Amino acid sequence: MGTQAFDEIMGPPEREGARSELVDLCHWLEATPADELRRRQEAAETTFRQLGITFAVYGDNDASERIIPFDIVPRIFLAREWARLSEGLIQRVEAINAFLHDIYGERRILREGVLPEDLILGNAQFRPEIAGIRPPHDVWAHICGIDLVRTGPDDFFVLEDNARTPSGVSYMLENREAMVRLCPELFSQFRVAAVDSYPDMLLETMRSVSPRGCGQNPTCVVLTPGHYNSAYYEHSFLADSMGVELVEAADLVVDDDVVYMRTIAGRVKVDVIYRRVDDDFLDPLVFRPDSMLGVPGLIAAYAAGNVAIINAPGNGIADDKAIYSYMPEIVRFYSGSEAKLPNVETWRCREPQALKYVLDNLDQLVVKLVDGSGGYGMLVGPTASKDEVERFRAALVAEPHRYIAQPTLALSTVPTLADAGLSPRHVDFRPFVLTGSKGVKVVPGGLTRVALKEGSLVVNSSQGGGTKDSFVLMDDANGMTQTMGGMTQSIGAGGMSQSLGEDGMVQSLGGTELTREVR
Repeated sequence: MGTQAFDEIMGPPEREGARSELVDLCHWLEATPADELRRRQEAAETTFRQLGITFAVYGDNDASERIIPFDIVPRIFLAREWARLSEGLIQRVEAINAFLHDIYGERRILREGVLPEDLILGNAQFRPEIAGIRPPHDVWAHICGIDLVRTGPDDFFVLEDNARTPSGVSYMLENREAMVRLCPELFSQFRVAAVDSYPDMLLETMRSVSPRGCGQNPTCVVLTPGHYNSAYYEHSFLADSMGVELVEAADLVVDDDVVYMRTIAGRVKVDVIYRRVDDDFLDPLVFRPDSMLGVPGLIAAYAAGNVAIINAPGNGIADDKAIYSYMPEIVRFYSGSEAKLPNVETWRCREPQALKYVLDNLDQLVVKLVDGSGGYGMLVGPTASKDEVERFRAALVAEPHRYIAQPTLALSTVPTLADAGLSPRHVDFRPFVLTGSKGVKVVPGGLTRVALKEGSLVVNSSQGGGTKDSFVLMDDANGMTQTMGGMTQSIGAGGMSQSLGEDGMVQSLGGTELTREVR
């Protein structure tokens, strides 16, 4: 599979044969005919189409929406790799929460000169309306999706942080369900940590941050912009999986700084809102007055401490890519330790010397908008045309503060089923980290995004990328394996997964978790 990138199954380019821990996966690929792999993949896509799992591909003239592309070959993380990643993720999310708490409060990090004041206070993602408000239990980023890339056996880097409304977890769960149904033999060969406990973990997180005095069963809801939103499937999927109401703005009303849900039986007090509505549209009395998607008075109820909002309003500042470039300093400032997961080297174009370097090397760099997402507003220098490079040059000169630049990394690859058979394709990874009043939990899995076009480094689904299931393997410290009459059980610290060998059905319950108390 000729490529100069590190292949996560085959190893470095100079290596012959698969990595020793993953030989069984190669044997499975060799033993399963390409036609059979394709049949299983098409069966998964048929299921996704029936479920309505679609997303928009902007600029696609053929269709505004399509099913999520899915690849049948899983991506695998060894137990030791996952333990290291989890420690780094917990440290980073703790720092993000401390940073948000600080900049909307005392602003020590600005007073001590760690970050330029204008980078925060002059940032469009900073919400001065939120300053001084303390969310219930002082948790800001309840759900984080931290995008990671890999360049070698032990080389993992954080590509960006997502602390507003990170999406993709429903695809993680649906991908696993498809793999369990279509490739049950893999769950006999590998002891894979279960991910299907995520809705329970999320509901537990939501309940744990309910305002004090709500009792043992706080009322939780998922707030969606509506069925026209490209992520509506995920909104409804999560609400249904957690057994809570999916609501729109018209279903909620604020009275005397208390949020109520309208029901046929009358008003019901709401304690926790998992909002999938952007800040700008969340409350027309505070943000955009023309918003029809928000709830008038919601921020007043939040400020009064009567409702928890997940994720907290104002979190967008932590997603800003200029802020990302300071994350090593932010982690050091709040934890007193060096970051366990490094950033990708980043040039802040707002700085004259950095801008000069970027302009001189534009055709070799990746340039991004500091507030961009979804692969839009991005230049990949080595694959861009001369016209594209020159357009970005003009944009950089006109508004340098809006951009950062990074080197073009040789992202790792994973074998992927292409038209001509198995072929390496570049991948990234979005694990999900939950923070509640009892601590931080890393879900033992995540969303692997794959660039389906040969040689492409752009993995975003909105740009035509696809997804894979992500296997996190358990070791003896996390679980044990029992074999009884054709049934294999993998029992981990957080639950159990079963593989029933005779009828090919697999059931998963729970999953391993790494936790640390919030400090």
